[in-house]
Amino acid sequence: MRPFLPLALALPFLVSAAPASTPSYESKAPVAYMIDLSSGRVLFERDSNRQIPPASMAKMMTTHVAFRLIKEGKLRLDQTFTMRPETWRKWHSQGSTMFIKANEAVSVENLLHGIVALSGNDACVVLAEGISGSEEAFADLMNAEAKRLGLTGSHFGNSNGWPDEGVTHVTARDLAVLARASVEETPDLYRQFYATPSFTWGETMGGAAISQANRNPILGKIAGADGLKTGHTEEAGYGFTGSAVQNGRRLIMVVAGLPTYNGRVDESVRFMEWGFKAWQARPIAKKGTVLGQARVQGGWARTVDLVVPRDLSATVPATASGSLSGKIVYDGPVKAPIAQGQEIAHLVVDAGDGVPQSLPLVAKEAVSEAGFFGRLWIGFLSLFG
Repeated sequence: MRPFLPLALALPFLVSAAPASTPSYESKAPVAYMIDLSSGRVLFERDSNRQIPPASMAKMMTTHVAFRLIKEGKLRLDQTFTMRPETWRKWHSQGSTMFIKANEAVSVENLLHGIVALSGNDACVVLAEGISGSEEAFADLMNAEAKRLGLTGSHFGNSNGWPDEGVTHVTARDLAVLARASVEETPDLYRQFYATPSFTWGETMGGAAISQANRNPILGKIAGADGLKTGHTEEAGYGFTGSAVQNGRRLIMVVAGLPTYNGRVDESVRFMEWGFKAWQARPIAKKGTVLGQARVQGGWARTVDLVVPRDLSATVPATASGSLSGKIVYDGPVKAPIAQGQEIAHLVVDAGDGVPQSLPLVAKEAVSEAGFFGRLWIGFLSLFG
């Protein structure tokens, strides 16, 4: 059962958007995806569910697992792990490197900088072995997290995305979900590491420090750019998962399979610019606004107010004007107990272009479960309306 309340007349603040043609975009990437997190609207997708090799974009999952362990108190930034000689022999010159020496102890904080900014394959393996004892065991953590996030098209066989005959694969949509999880679940760590413009570690034969720039192609080119990760192998081509925030709108984009380094830079910048210029946010309601009620089953209250958990906006074409319409939708009645702030309904908004946008609504207050006699009393009261 999907109860709903029409909102076009009831909510006069649903204004300033009207039917407009969906903005077009000619992507140069064979695989591409973009989502506006402020509304959840997908702005563009091309072959977004195709399973592809992630190359170094797999390091986003390594970083995300570490972020969550830090958040849970199971890992510390000042904790150190040592580069084992056998790990050094395998990874000191394989692709991108942080230039960690054999038997060198490196803090988790520096390893994360080496992974995010420098795309260090060696840093990934040192971190994975330090956390789980082996890279294989760490891959189990990666896959468990992928399952929790609902990444149905992805699987991880190693920590750094090194080619492994297809064992490690992702989809563009899954990469966007993973990026969103890092942004929203561990925001402080995300800000601390992903926007670092450069990082210095190691030294040349002459003793000079080795400083490497962050490989993110939109940093410094797109206002508000603050993440995430590039990837490249001969098999995968050039790819990038990126994010930027402007005026409260956060876009996440993914491109993959591009043929050249410069092509990745140009397409990443062009794609993100299109996302911000061709679309706009239309405010709907401020955080804390009560938009309606949901019926409750088995609780001490028969209804619960539905409130906006954050400032809500719809994403519409930049050329749109006029009015929005919407409805509150939920599976109901909602069974008690209900926690304060629990997501129990959605505001489904229609901007007139045939693409509904579903925005979350939460319970304003907790509703405890009524016991046997409580249910009898509520039933008795219902006889009198």
